Formats: sequence, C-alpha cells, structure tokens
Amino acid sequence: MWRSIAARSRQVVAREFCATQMNQVLSETRKPFHYFPKTSLSRIHLFVSHFSTNPSDDSSLDFAENGDSQLDSFAVGIETNAMEVPSFEGFVGDETQMESFVPGDAKNDMEEETQVYGIDGNKFENVLSLLQSRVDGSLESSLDAMALDLHEGFVVKVLQTPFILGENLIRFFKWVMKKPGFKVTTSVVDSLVKVICSDIRKKNGYDLWDLVKEFGEKENEVLTVDVLNELIALFSNLGKGKAAMEVFDKFGDFRCVPNKETYYFTIEALCRRSIYDWAWSVCEKMLDTESLPDGEQVGKIISWFCKGGKAKDAHTVYLLAEEKNKQLPWSSVNFLISSLCKKDETVKLALEVLDGFSGEARKYAIKPFSSVVRGLCRMKNVDEAKTLLLKMIAQGPPPGNAVFNSVINGYSKAGDMDKAKEMIKLMEDRGLKPDVYTFTVLMSGYANGGQMDQACEVLSEAKEKHTKLSPVTYHTLIRGYCKIEEFDKALKLLAKMKDFGVQPNVDEYNKLIQSLCLKALDWQTAEKLLDEMKENGLYCHGITRGLIKAVKELEAEGVDSREATTEV
Repeated sequence: MWRSIAARSRQVVAREFCATQMNQVLSETRKPFHYFPKTSLSRIHLFVSHFSTNPSDDSSLDFAENGDSQLDSFAVGIETNAMEVPSFEGFVGDETQMESFVPGDAKNDMEEETQVYGIDGNKFENVLSLLQSRVDGSLESSLDAMALDLHEGFVVKVLQTPFILGENLIRFFKWVMKKPGFKVTTSVVDSLVKVICSDIRKKNGYDLWDLVKEFGEKENEVLTVDVLNELIALFSNLGKGKAAMEVFDKFGDFRCVPNKETYYFTIEALCRRSIYDWAWSVCEKMLDTESLPDGEQVGKIISWFCKGGKAKDAHTVYLLAEEKNKQLPWSSVNFLISSLCKKDETVKLALEVLDGFSGEARKYAIKPFSSVVRGLCRMKNVDEAKTLLLKMIAQGPPPGNAVFNSVINGYSKAGDMDKAKEMIKLMEDRGLKPDVYTFTVLMSGYANGGQMDQACEVLSEAKEKHTKLSPVTYHTLIRGYCKIEEFDKALKLLAKMKDFGVQPNVDEYNKLIQSLCLKALDWQTAEKLLDEMKENGLYCHGITRGLIKAVKELEAEGVDSREATTEV
C-alpha cells in the first residue's frame, strides 16, 4: 500500500512538472528568435529523455502507460494562437528534435537570422540593456568594449527595439557610422528616422536632422522621400515651420523629388506658424506639378489660406481640385465662400463657387448663399443679389428673413423703395413675417430721402405687428427729423419711446443735442436734454457738453455786442 501511495505521488509530481515546462515552451515559442532561450528547451529535452530511456522506472510507470490520456487532460483549455499542442509521443532525448516545438514561421526566421545575420543573442541583449538606461559615462566606450560584429541586420534590430531613449539611439547611430566597414543603408536610415519621429521631442528632432544632413551630403543615395517627409511631419508637429522649410529646400541637394505628402506637410508646418507667404510659394510648386493630396487634405490647405487672408489663392487651389475631381469637405468650401465675400473684388468668384452645390449639399448651404447675397448688396449690385435670391427660391436652399433683409436693405440704401416693398410682399407670400429689422431698414430708406410721412406709416405698421421695437428704430426716425430740422417732432418721438417700452440711449440724446446746438443754436433745450440724461444715469461725452457751453457763450457774446451797439 505504501509503495502504491508513493508511486501515485511521484506520478502527480511528474504530471505537474511536465505541465509547467510545457506551458513555458508554449509561451517561449511566441517570442522572436533572438528572445528564445535555448536553455529552457534543454530542460524539457532532459526531462522527456529521462522518461523515454527509463520506461520501467517506478516513478514513471503509470505516466508512461497512460501518456496520451494524461497529456490530453492537462492540455484542455490551453490557447496556443493557431498552434497545436505538441505531443510527447515518439519523443527522444536528442535536442535537435525539439525543433518540432517551433512554429513554421518562427523556425524560418530563426534559420534566416542565424545564417544571414548571425546575431549574437548575448551581445544583442547587452547592447539593449545599455541603450535602455541612462548612461552616466561614455556610451561609445561601453560599446567599444563589447567588440560587436556590426551589420545591417544587427543595427536595424537595435533601432526597432522599443523603450530606448531617442538620444541614445542617435548616439549609437553616430558611433556605428564611424566604424570601418559598416555601410549606411536606406533600411537603417529609415528605421532610425521612424523611431525618432514617433517620439515628439524638439532636441531629438534637431539632432536627427543634423545627422541626416551629415550622411546625406556624403551618401545621399540612401535618403528617400519618405524619410524626408517623416522629418517635415515631425517639425510640423513641433510647430517648427522654418525647420520644415529647410528640409523641403534640401530635396534637390539629396536628389529627391517632392511628392504630394511632401507639399502637404510643408504647407501645414508653415501655416501653423502663420508663415503664409512661404506656404504659398510651396503651394505654387504643388500646383505646377499637379501633385495634390487627397480631398480632405486639400480642404485643409484651402482653409489655412483663407484663415491667413489669402482667399484668392485658396480659390486657385479649389479650381485645380475641382479639375482633378477631388472630393472636398463642404466645411472647407463654405469657409472659402465666406472668405471670398469679405472683399468686393472676389465676391464674383464666390458666386461661381456656388454653382458647384447640388443635391443634398445645396439643400443645406444657406450660410454660403447668404454670404454671397450680402456681398453683392455691399457692392451695390442689388439686382444680382435679387436674382440669386429668386434662384434660391426655385432651386434651394430656401431663403429666410436674413437673406430677404439683405436685399431690402440694399434697395433701401439705394433709394429704390418700390423694389424694397416688392421684396417685403414676396417675403410675406412665402409665409415669412417681416421682423423689426425689416421695418427699420425700410424706415431708414424713407428717412434718408426725407420722406418722413412714409417712414411714420411704416412705424405704425411695425407697432401693430410687434409689441416691442428696438432703440435703432426710433434712432432712425429721430435722425430723419433732425436732418430736415423738425426738432419738435424729434423731441416728441423721444418722449414716446418710453411709452412703447424702449429706453432712449446715449445715441439718441447725442444726436438731438448736437443737432439743436449746431443747427438751431438752441442751447436751452440741449441743456434740458443733458439734465435728463443725468437723471437716467447716462453719461454724456465731454465733446457734447463742451458744444452746449460753446453755443451758450456764443449767444452771450452776441447779446453783449448788440447791447454795446445800442448804447452807441
């Protein structure tokens, strides 16, 4: 009985030991070759070899007899990522047969690395340990002491290893360059640049650029457009536009031809620093070569130039993008139109861009259409603005109060009140209600023409449709009465403002006081208005107070002169 218990105990220990070692093998096979420790495989070789060569041993009796079932039991639930759990059946002690534990790809990589590169695993680990730490002494002397066999594969693997300080990688690369017999290749440079550019640090960026220039001047055939583009993108992210421009200017020296990404990253870097003139010089080269990036990036370029006050240049980019059938973001096109409408000379260009809207995009393009209507009215080209409004009614987007008010205001300023009233009629026919601003601009048109009776009729209509008017509405009429020197009516209108819930502001008082002093020389009424302002808590400008005092003194001097003349 005791022998049976001991045998079963040894069997359990054997199974647990085998499972532990097996899990270690499965985890190790997932690692690249240079991380695959050969010693761990050797322990399994020895263990299995022991059971293979001593099948009659008491400690392995039950295990050997039930090997398949035991292996099946401990293998349940183990996930091996598309790799079958290896069997011990037919397994012998020779280490070479452990190759069956290595997956096909890993095995091929293993053989290729050992045959082509011949990487020494211990030395490789020592280099990584050195570079992944902060070196107090000389990094170069420590590397020299390792007596490394440098070749492209070794250097690339070091550069591609994560968690290494960028400054240490650059120092390592400089040390490698000085070693006789080592030739810098495109693969090595590309690996270094990608690693450094993934870590956005200003100092590393400039050190990398100095290093690229150094071997670029000696062996520029190893440099590629992608490498230089990575540097430009890095400087763009760092906000260093001039440094990005320096890289761009070196393309010719390094015998590289800029591509669409080159132009985009350079323009981006310069526009981030608001260096729009340099950015446009780069953009002109992009347009000459017709190397446009994708539509999303072209849209960003258009927006950057609009932001920098170069809407006309942005329109040039837009035209080429349309010619090349680039799908631009509508937000960028809307921004372009609003920017073009800021200056009279480019409003017609914005009107042409509107022709590109169709379907669903046109349906929701009320903002760009409104911008063009306002621009045309500002240019006093109101008839064309009306034509565009009618086209909006027919084809969309449906115009709202703001668009109608722009055209009504344009006709009112031009003194064409009949057309202004026609637009109000059209507005009401479409179910829109004229707002306070609509009535105000209409009154302004009548007041500017001296037609105060018609302006008052509009005021009466506005009171019927709106319970509360704005101070601007009354200010328009007061200004009109002052213009024709009917100050009594202006004063009455000022008093009526409070009855309709509108408090007079400084503008109304200043306009009346100045008109009374300059045109009527009525300083007494002006002084009463000044006192009323103080009671209402309004501040009167010093110029207005000085004007009242000057008129008062002028009148006193006139009285004195008349009295002196009478006495004589």
